[in-house]
Amino acid sequence: MTASRKLTSVVLALFALVVMSASATAADPGLAYPPQSEVSDQKAGSVLFYNYYTSGTTAATNTRMNITNTSTTSSANVHLFFVDSVTCNVADQFICLTPNQTTSFQASEIDPLTTGYVVAVASNDDGCPVVFNHLIGDEYFKTATHSANLGAEAFAALGPAGTLPGCDANSVTAVLNFNGRIGGYNRAPRVLALSNFASRADGNDTLVIVNRVGGNLATGPLAIGSIFGLAYDDIENPGSFNFSSSRCQFQFNITGSFPRTAPPLSTLVPAGRSGWMKFYSQSDVALLGAAVNAVTATGDAAGSGFAGGHNLHKLTLSATASLTIPVFPPNC
Repeated sequence: MTASRKLTSVVLALFALVVMSASATAADPGLAYPPQSEVSDQKAGSVLFYNYYTSGTTAATNTRMNITNTSTTSSANVHLFFVDSVTCNVADQFICLTPNQTTSFQASEIDPLTTGYVVAVASNDDGCPVVFNHLIGDEYFKTATHSANLGAEAFAALGPAGTLPGCDANSVTAVLNFNGRIGGYNRAPRVLALSNFASRADGNDTLVIVNRVGGNLATGPLAIGSIFGLAYDDIENPGSFNFSSSRCQFQFNITGSFPRTAPPLSTLVPAGRSGWMKFYSQSDVALLGAAVNAVTATGDAAGSGFAGGHNLHKLTLSATASLTIPVFPPNC
């Protein structure tokens, strides 16, 4: 091979590397999710809600949480808030992600022997919330009875790139407004629905998790309060129910006696049947949640059951929810 041909081969090889590098960082094909699209576990956002985490004294009870920065050009400071479901006390820490970086951690490593939910907020170098709609995440949790993979619920920040208004280097707190307006985030759900639950008489144990969206993550989020709901069987017969919780997260198992309906759920949804339910606060309260089913049947009946979980459906929205967060620089 002549010197000129060698030079040509080198130039072509370098050109190919440049093209490959450019294609690797090019914009993804197709239409991007618009920031105005409402909260979902199928999009990226600037705030993520992980509806449930737990860890216990053994490896049989734990949660693995995952978070990814999908931006190909920008790093992310992420402020994580771990909310205890019993006391509503909050612990926090920062993680920092380079472009295209993903990371995972276990609840037993970060917040052992605790059950609750997690809020992740994209922040700048001062700790102020920013428009950074590139975060996605999910979690795997397992307990002695239930397990599921739940996607993180993403809220997009609305407005031009940069720090959201109302926060600077001198701020000690910042307010995240879930109002659907410029300078805030997507609206939060008000009415939640469980699209289907199987009869407990057939060896099913459905766990429902409800979280209040609102309050102050420096001093403690707000309580769920009073909830009203309607349960239906699979031929449209309804039964109303209510419950109240002074906690920021409420967990209940669907049984023959809870939620309390007339007739009881064991009658409304007997063996071989299924039902669905929706619930909400009489006040304008924002909620998020999930449902997870476990199979308790034994023998041949166990093989016909289905286990797993998903986030609850959102039927209506609230534009009044807000979260206050403490502001300080990240340590990474």
